[in-house]
Amino acid sequence: MIRNPMASPDVLGVTGGASSAAVCFLSYFAGTVSIRFLPVAAMLGAAIVTVALYSLAWKRGVTPLRLVLVGVGLSAILSGITTMMVLFNPRNEADQAYVWLTGSVYGANWENVLTILPWTVILLPLAFAYARHIDIVQLGDETATGSGSRVQFNRFLLLCVSVGLAGSAVSVAGGLSFVGLIAPHMARKLMGPSFGKMFPVSVLLGAIVVVLADLAGRMLFQPLDVPAGVFTAGVGAPFFIYLLYSKRNSI
Repeated sequence: MIRNPMASPDVLGVTGGASSAAVCFLSYFAGTVSIRFLPVAAMLGAAIVTVALYSLAWKRGVTPLRLVLVGVGLSAILSGITTMMVLFNPRNEADQAYVWLTGSVYGANWENVLTILPWTVILLPLAFAYARHIDIVQLGDETATGSGSRVQFNRFLLLCVSVGLAGSAVSVAGGLSFVGLIAPHMARKLMGPSFGKMFPVSVLLGAIVVVLADLAGRMLFQPLDVPAGVFTAGVGAPFFIYLLYSKRNSI
């Protein structure tokens, strides 16, 4: 919907909003509120960022480039806010927060699956149902509008779906960097540009990337258990730079 190869929840600030809200929940409310509300807190943070993103990027509509530029700025601000919350926490809680922010599936269990299952069951089919609209928008906003697609409404709706999916994932696995950037590009190479074909493959590849990163963290540096997010960032950051370089004339 954004038609920018660099756009991902990390870059747009959605992951940062979810992470900040989750750290706030774990720091100040975990002792009094059930941990099952953590996905709600993460999605609320991501939703607030999305509203701010849309408000700041809106000028007679929202363009893909403005969304990405505003998202990068919001992501930097949220990173600073999250770091401040971690620094003001006690030592043990700060260490746990740093590991969680890096991104890790260590200690994940079936309770975590049940926590995010309702959001996944509702939002994944909704995203898949809009596959045709996403394919049309790839041709350009004007072409999509001419074909009868409500471009701005669909873009906002699908951003809301992304907020829900990213928020629920962050609430369990933390801020796994660049998975949302790597997996769709891999799926596009394998399946072509059609969103209906690419989407399920992207979901599968994202899961595989996380599992491989987790295995690498557990096996390569024993007895240390390195968070999976270290490896996803190590691969994703160079890939992001490569995308910037390869698309420098079209961005």
